[in-house]
Amino acid sequence: MRPDSRPIDITLDLPSLPDEAVVEIQDFLYQILDLFTTHYGHQVDRFYEALSYENLVHHDPNPKPPDSDPPF
Repeated sequence: MRPDSRPIDITLDLPSLPDEAVVEIQDFLYQILDLFTTHYGHQVDRFYEALSYENLVHHDPNPKPPDSDPPF
């Protein structure tokens, strides 16, 4: 998603369909999603990995040792 992207509300008036047609359409959509995931899944994983907490927090590779004389 681009930083300037905005959510879009889409309203679809879906027709009534016979049960068999609904199942066939759902199976088709699952197959498309499987193909999409097979082809682009590594990119999706890479995107979310970059957003993970561990990658957002930058740990200091050279942390300072604790003071031997605390201030209080």
